[in-house]
Amino acid sequence: MSRLWRRPAVLIAITAVLMLGAGFAVGWVAGTAAPGDDSAEAGFARDMQTHHQQAVEMAMYEWRNGGDETLRTVAYDIATAQSAEIGMFRSWLREWGVQLSTGEPMAWAGEEHQHDTEAAGGLMPGMATDEEMATFKTLTGADADIMFIEMMIEHHIGGVDMAKVVLDLSENERVVDAAERTITVQQAEIESLENHLERIRSSVEG
Repeated sequence: MSRLWRRPAVLIAITAVLMLGAGFAVGWVAGTAAPGDDSAEAGFARDMQTHHQQAVEMAMYEWRNGGDETLRTVAYDIATAQSAEIGMFRSWLREWGVQLSTGEPMAWAGEEHQHDTEAAGGLMPGMATDEEMATFKTLTGADADIMFIEMMIEHHIGGVDMAKVVLDLSENERVVDAAERTITVQQAEIESLENHLERIRSSVEG
């Protein structure tokens, strides 16, 4: 054996390089591994599907029954955009090989948030109750417009809160990008909906 290989400093250096390479490999695998069933990423995707489905339901009812043409267009845009995102979340879950749905909303977000959901009767942040949805679906015209806006603002606030939670828990690039986009888009829509609410209320009162 060459005397070079017998030198401790050389052996230590070679060992360090090999260990460093192994560390990079492990880190790469960990960074690219698909999220598991119990991960924040999978839980967020599952819950956002359900959250978006209610928003689509509300928006499509408003589109068919609301009185304000501009708001009906806004509702249609919300329905189409969130329908597309439902498809995106579902494709993630299928790609990751995890369950498409579970019976434990917000379990991925930690005990505090899960407790808040339980206290709200199992509803995720911002979601309307069955009673509220039933009442909404009896309304038409300006009455439907106003209730739609009020519910959708709360719905968006809840969606933003969920996105902020997953940003604290995930480093998955696609999940982080989607959460940041949700925050930006829905905060802008909240402001727009507030302006529509003021306009429509003024019109009704006037």
